Amino acid sequence: MNDPIDRLRLIRTESVGPVTYRRLMARFARVEDALDALPGLARAGGRQTALNIPTRAWAEREMAALSRLGGRMVFLGDPDYPAYLATLADAPAAFAMLGDAALLAAPGIGVVGARNASANGLRIAETLAAELAVRLIVVSGLARGIDTAAHQGALRTGRTIAVVAGGLDQPYPPENAALQARVAESGVVIAEAPLGTAPQGRHFPKRNRIIAGLVCGLVVIEAASRSGSLLTARLANEAGREIFAVPGSPLDPRSAGANDLIRQGAHLTETAADIFENLPSVRPHTGAALPGFAEPAMAFKGQSEVDLAVIARARRDIPPLIGAEPVAVDEIARRCHLSHAAVLAVLLEIELAGGVETLPGNRVVRVETHDWNGS
Repeated sequence: MNDPIDRLRLIRTESVGPVTYRRLMARFARVEDALDALPGLARAGGRQTALNIPTRAWAEREMAALSRLGGRMVFLGDPDYPAYLATLADAPAAFAMLGDAALLAAPGIGVVGARNASANGLRIAETLAAELAVRLIVVSGLARGIDTAAHQGALRTGRTIAVVAGGLDQPYPPENAALQARVAESGVVIAEAPLGTAPQGRHFPKRNRIIAGLVCGLVVIEAASRSGSLLTARLANEAGREIFAVPGSPLDPRSAGANDLIRQGAHLTETAADIFENLPSVRPHTGAALPGFAEPAMAFKGQSEVDLAVIARARRDIPPLIGAEPVAVDEIARRCHLSHAAVLAVLLEIELAGGVETLPGNRVVRVETHDWNGS
């Protein structure tokens, strides 16, 4: 069993995202071995400065502070890690939680929508969530507007899960601090970010993918054409979840996104019955291997001299193929005439050096601030 303190150290290490974490856990038998290998891997990827790896004392302080708050960490691969969430390629390597962990195994239905919601939108969200919570766990993001109404409605009849963008000790918006406490008492509050993290714009897409991953279906109520709610719906659709949308007036720009989802095939939703009739009844398969934990092992262990020559060529040929637009790993392998495993090994080095970011869908993109020459 890997030590949770060392697992947290690896997760909090600079340049180690959820996909990189999975690759490291696939490559090394023990998390301690992965931590020991990180500096060398980053140097091989072109990094000139030391990689910021948290100390054990730092990780112990985070775990202790979380415990004092009444929370705990749930790691990918733990028995109580949510089955639906684990199916995402970029599922969080760990998250902090307050509340009843048993709810993480229950079917979830997401309810999201506009922050500047109309009175009718708020009433629909609260009523719908109350009806859904009789049979399902309602999941939302604790934002103003529709999210708040969904949590409040769910608390009237059942349980709810709130996924927050910052740390568990940083309620946002501030006026929802009492609501977050109520959710934690009977439901669950989840945060991927460490304690003390004030929510910023870049944190919300990460929050949205967790909402999309936790649920078997997602309901959108009032969403503008360009909104976080539509991003959540896209992520949920890509993950194979059922999408539901409440129609609204074509004269109200807040309804444009939901109406467009219906045109694209989302279930037109007026009552909870419209949702119950169209939800999948089968739980996701969660066999022994989680996505990303069974990647080819070539170039991971026992490299021969020939293999090292292949890796050297990969280190030379791969960087020019990665630009500001995402590119599939399979395409890189095809262009370089290299094995998938060799490409993964070198991409891991470059990512740890801060040169690329791995995206969902087995794609990578260049980090614009990175100098490939390490200068």
